[in-house]
Amino acid sequence: MLLRQVEPGDVGAYVRMRCDPEMMAELGGPVPREGIEDKVARDVASARSGRSWIEMIVPDETRPEVVAGVVVLWSHTDHGEPLSETGWMVLPEFQGRGLAKQAVRALLGRARDEDRWGIVHAFPGVTNGPSNGICRSLGFTLVGQREVDFVGRRLQTNHWQIDPQTDLD
Repeated sequence: MLLRQVEPGDVGAYVRMRCDPEMMAELGGPVPREGIEDKVARDVASARSGRSWIEMIVPDETRPEVVAGVVVLWSHTDHGEPLSETGWMVLPEFQGRGLAKQAVRALLGRARDEDRWGIVHAFPGVTNGPSNGICRSLGFTLVGQREVDFVGRRLQTNHWQIDPQTDLD
């Protein structure tokens, strides 16, 4: 598995991840196709500037054009306080192979090695067993449940956190 920074050519992967009802079932349903190019452009700019880590998951290093999903780490404000958050998506045909767990672990390892981001939070839906399992298996601590906003939708999530410096398994 290889992680590579998001690039302008990743529009097709974003469409498959964000506009598909199955992929977005835990995130309030698919988002409209319109605007995906703008979302990719914003993500590319954010990743290139270093404000965010937005990495495409490439399952086979010998086929870098094949993308399995995305893993991200970014900082934003939450109730006026800075908060570092991670999230991930893996396309259906690549699910069940451990790619998301490998990708999240790699990004958290990078955060630890670069001593960046501090405590990292994740907010998978309360019914998203695979994503909650990733959090549990990597050493995140379950803080509780929390309602969060995702693209204008209110979602009931589990709130997990990890300190990559001390808690990463």
